[in-house]
Amino acid sequence: MMAKLCIIVLLAVSFQPAFSMIDGLYCGLKNCYDVLGVTRDTPKKEIASKYRQLARKTHPDLFQSAEDKEAASERFREIATAYEILKDDESRSDYDYMLDNPDEFYSHYYRYYRRRMAPKVDIRIVLAVTITIISGIQYFTSWTRYDTAIRYLVTVPKYRLRAQQIAKEEKLLDHLKRNKKMSKDEARQEEERILRDIVRDKMDIRGGYAKPSVTSVLWVQLVLLPYTLSVWLLWYLRWFWKYTLLGQEYGTDEKLYLIRRYMGVSSAQFDAMEEDTKEEYLEMELWKRDVFAVWKKEREEEMKLKLAQSAQHKQYRRYMKNHGPGRMYFDDS
Repeated sequence: MMAKLCIIVLLAVSFQPAFSMIDGLYCGLKNCYDVLGVTRDTPKKEIASKYRQLARKTHPDLFQSAEDKEAASERFREIATAYEILKDDESRSDYDYMLDNPDEFYSHYYRYYRRRMAPKVDIRIVLAVTITIISGIQYFTSWTRYDTAIRYLVTVPKYRLRAQQIAKEEKLLDHLKRNKKMSKDEARQEEERILRDIVRDKMDIRGGYAKPSVTSVLWVQLVLLPYTLSVWLLWYLRWFWKYTLLGQEYGTDEKLYLIRRYMGVSSAQFDAMEEDTKEEYLEMELWKRDVFAVWKKEREEEMKLKLAQSAQHKQYRRYMKNHGPGRMYFDDS
């Protein structure tokens, strides 16, 4: 029974007659040009003038009785709908296409709802605003991380003592002792500010907590993207020519690049490492893949040994041995 019903529905759709107007699209079963009393050759300026004339005559506020108001409202909606379709060149073109090609039933639905559901705001404006917001958040977050790093370094004894020594040599704290009007809390806050400024000026912070730069925000990176891609392409071609085809020996920068790539860390993370650590990596010849593989395996074994000797890790392994990898619950008793 259901199969027969589906066949009947498909046949009805297949043999649907081709009407010029489609109920539910544009002006429905009425012709938009006829609703406004114009023709397809009428220019847009005259269509607007005709719409204003009809709108003034059919506005619901001009009628008194409820029936007249309802009829006027319906007529006013028809006029407004027709004008909305014919005042726009693209919408009018789609409507004319429907009148000329009534047999393309589903194509008309697609054209109509595609235009109605399309965003009214230019996507380029939305994209520009989005990138601007992301760039602002990115720049603000970078400054927050940098300020957090400065405040932390001031609390580290090695850097704090060095900052105090510089402040003493440059006599930056002498005015705090001479100022009798300043309370102890105010003097302590001023001293912390001076020490932070010294650390900020003298310390070279790299990596994820480095001093923010305008070139690091998304907007600037997108603007410089063609240049960045060109530099990367030239660098890659140079590497391929010198070290792959000609087989030349690696320089110090090339060796450090290979080490960083084998480690799988970012450029910022690698730059944040101590110079002594990098020199140690070079002396160990970690730019060689086989040497790096042996070194990495030894490091992993050392880490496993440290975990095995850790009291917390021993306690965890003892728990897993006795209870297994089951779930843990809060005791409600």
